[in-house]
Amino acid sequence: MFTNKAPDGLNNICGKNIAYFRNKENISQRALADKMQLVGIDIDKNAIQRIEQGKRFITDIEVIAFAKVFDVTTEELLKLDK
Repeated sequence: MFTNKAPDGLNNICGKNIAYFRNKENISQRALADKMQLVGIDIDKNAIQRIEQGKRFITDIEVIAFAKVFDVTTEELLKLDK
């Protein structure tokens, strides 16, 4: 049977990496949501929390915006080994 889940059963691959980069920069989920707003992505703290927990799917547009906010490549966000 096919499923739209990451290998660990989560709804996205990059949530753990987003949490990693957010913690590395020592910013809150609310502050990250504010930064995403500045690059044109309407997202709130609760959505960030669900993304990091793997409970929410993430669009390609959001992945690109997260990469821009963290100044990393999209490939870094999509790595499975963080």
